[in-house]
Amino acid sequence: MVGLFDVMDSRQQTLCRRLTELGFDEVRVARLSELPGDRLRTWFDDGMHGDMAWMERSMEKRLQPDLVLPGAKTIIMLGVNYWPGETNQSGPRWARYAHYEDYHDTMKPALVAAGHVIEALYQASPSDYRYYVDTGPVIERGWAAKSGLGFVGKNAMLISRQHGNWLFLASILTTLELEPDAPVRPQVTDFADVGLLCGKCSRCLDACPTQAFTAPGVLDSRRCISYQTIENKGIIPRVLRAGIGLHIYGCDVCLEVCPWNRFAQVGRQLLLTAREDLPGISLRDLLTMTPVRFAEYFRRTPIKRLKLAGLLRNACVVAGNSGDKSLLPELVELASHELPLVRVHAVWAANRLGGAHLLASAQALESDLTVLAEYSEIAS
Repeated sequence: MVGLFDVMDSRQQTLCRRLTELGFDEVRVARLSELPGDRLRTWFDDGMHGDMAWMERSMEKRLQPDLVLPGAKTIIMLGVNYWPGETNQSGPRWARYAHYEDYHDTMKPALVAAGHVIEALYQASPSDYRYYVDTGPVIERGWAAKSGLGFVGKNAMLISRQHGNWLFLASILTTLELEPDAPVRPQVTDFADVGLLCGKCSRCLDACPTQAFTAPGVLDSRRCISYQTIENKGIIPRVLRAGIGLHIYGCDVCLEVCPWNRFAQVGRQLLLTAREDLPGISLRDLLTMTPVRFAEYFRRTPIKRLKLAGLLRNACVVAGNSGDKSLLPELVELASHELPLVRVHAVWAANRLGGAHLLASAQALESDLTVLAEYSEIAS
């Protein structure tokens, strides 16, 4: 005679197999619970989320999953390996995930299909589950650690023993009671102990170009290159610009140096669409990019979030750090751009490349206080 739990185990095995067939490289399960949230509240209180007010507004939902989905009992954590293998980026540096079309879009159809699998296997309705790809009020890395998908490293990223630092995460909250998987190692907090398998290694903390980590697992977003080049919609603080180096969109430094990456293999990429042309675009092409060209070249990519102004801002900073004086004509041209956001960084970059004397005409016509403040820095 087959018992109830044997039937449940069989269905769950089928569920995991079906989700893997849909293209997810990892499928793990954790039991949901209300979280204390002391560390998260402290992080918000200290302002380390920067201008990402939407994160703070959803804090209670992050700590109480049943506020996201009433009656939620289980979370299915899904991982997609995006490690493309070693790549040579000789020019502007893009975060590796940006080498694909926007993963939010390419992974969503598989999540829709996953919902249909849940409905069929468990006679569930759409109200019994809710899915997200890195956008919902869910502490994905913490639940992924509890499910055994990996552990939270000192770089605050999820680290997998099979995939290193290179997993996109998606989650499905459900009212179903599924059998939870075990974490990679028992954890003191039973949620997401930082550095569980890091030992004494601190390479990620030491390598950060802008010293964005205040403690293991604690990232001050305001100093993070990814935050400054993507989430920050305004002026990049002058004190951080040199540290940004050649990173034009995001930063992988604290991921790249992790020793666990030696186990990473190129993924199946069934849910990803690579953009082979992206690493080859030159800095000069970026500095001279038009609105039409931007819309055409970056459509369907995560970079479109920047809008052209943000990309030009970042390109100016990278140009200033490149040491390439041949870019001065483009920077001088951008010093007269219609947007002060672009002009500020063009002035900084031109000066850094020794071209302050070429800015006299633009400076004479300048009236914006933020740009004039940048000129004042040159004078001082």
